[in-house]
Amino acid sequence: MSQDELLVLIYKKDEKAFTYLYDMYAKSLFSVISVLVKNTEEAEDVLQEVFIKIWKNIESYNESKGRFYTWILNIARNTAIDKLRSKNFNNSQKNLSADNFVNLLEDSNKLVNKVDGIGIQEFIKRLKPKCIQIIDLLFFKGYTQQEAAEELEIPLGTVKTHNRNCINDLRNYLKV
Repeated sequence: MSQDELLVLIYKKDEKAFTYLYDMYAKSLFSVISVLVKNTEEAEDVLQEVFIKIWKNIESYNESKGRFYTWILNIARNTAIDKLRSKNFNNSQKNLSADNFVNLLEDSNKLVNKVDGIGIQEFIKRLKPKCIQIIDLLFFKGYTQQEAAEELEIPLGTVKTHNRNCINDLRNYLKV
């Protein structure tokens, strides 16, 4: 089943679609979640929560803003980060670097995963060193903007401005 066919079924809330969705993406999403959430049992709970969020919030997916896989990957990453924060994990446990993230996706057999992961990494490498550092902290290590400001020893407003400018630069590279 193609991704477009799957999306049509999900929008219709076809029960078979949930099974197809799970079969197509569970392995790669679980890999991302388990790197952040070290406990396998908790990672499985997060994965279940992710699929429920995808199912319930499919109307918020906008194809013009990005790929479906990127959208569900962000849901998985954000849900895992929420789990970490709810358990009061400290920053030392947030050690997922951009390189590890790409290697994780490279291990998957699905071509769509490879395109999303490898493509983003190459574009990030084109950014200014400060942008690479901020994106790594905020998006790959799961820091809040306040935590990133403390880590980099710069004002919160500067982190917010750099983040916005860096994301705009990334969008320009991606032509999104």
